[in-house]
Amino acid sequence: MQRLTAVLYPLATLAVVLLAWHFSVTYFKVPDYILTTPGAVFRTLVSVFQDGTIWRHIGYTVAATLIGYAIGSALALLLGALLAESRTFEKFVYPLLVAIQATPKVALAPLILVWFGFGLASKVVLVVLICFFPLFINTIVGIRRVDPDLIDACRAFSASRWYIFRHVKLPAASGDIFAGLQIGVSLALIGTVVGELVSSEAGLGYLIGSAAVNLNVSTMFAGVILLAAFGVAGAQTVRWLHRKIVFWEAAGGADTQARS
Repeated sequence: MQRLTAVLYPLATLAVVLLAWHFSVTYFKVPDYILTTPGAVFRTLVSVFQDGTIWRHIGYTVAATLIGYAIGSALALLLGALLAESRTFEKFVYPLLVAIQATPKVALAPLILVWFGFGLASKVVLVVLICFFPLFINTIVGIRRVDPDLIDACRAFSASRWYIFRHVKLPAASGDIFAGLQIGVSLALIGTVVGELVSSEAGLGYLIGSAAVNLNVSTMFAGVILLAAFGVAGAQTVRWLHRKIVFWEAAGGADTQARS
């Protein structure tokens, strides 16, 4: 019943929003080039899927997002673990990483396009830069806040540094790591779309930008809806993996609810 209500409540809210949207446009007679009706957006979505023009853009956006997200997450985990374990390495690298993060990625986008071209590579690089830092910080914080008494107990039994990291620190930091991964999903999509809007040959961002030139609001909304759907699907996938991999947190939450 809880799962059913978790789905029905958002759908009810969505239905109210769509009805308010439709009647507002029709009642105030808003021109199509400013705001169109939900029905027109739905017809546009059906049309682009039927004629197959949307698949090329979807494939381009999904490829750039997934590749950049995977590379950025892997680098964030690796560097985050190294910095959490080595104060010396942190002194050399951390200030530079903070400087890169503080630089607006939109300002870097033209440089990235010059260096990596107008194809998929430039979008991947932009996604890596955008989704890297949240997971990087979460990894450091998660590893460093492990209970020191637990680490001392392992050392008392002559456990190696690698054993402590693998069996104590990494499991304890898993919740923080997955929180960073979930934030990175939405940021990865943002990075892809920014790159496609600046300059691209395909992608949903490119489709939205082209529709904006022609004041085709229905196509713009269709692209935004698809991006939102991909963002929700990605976030839900990471949450599902979180529950399956870090199963002890889910079990702990269930026990707490049962006791309450």
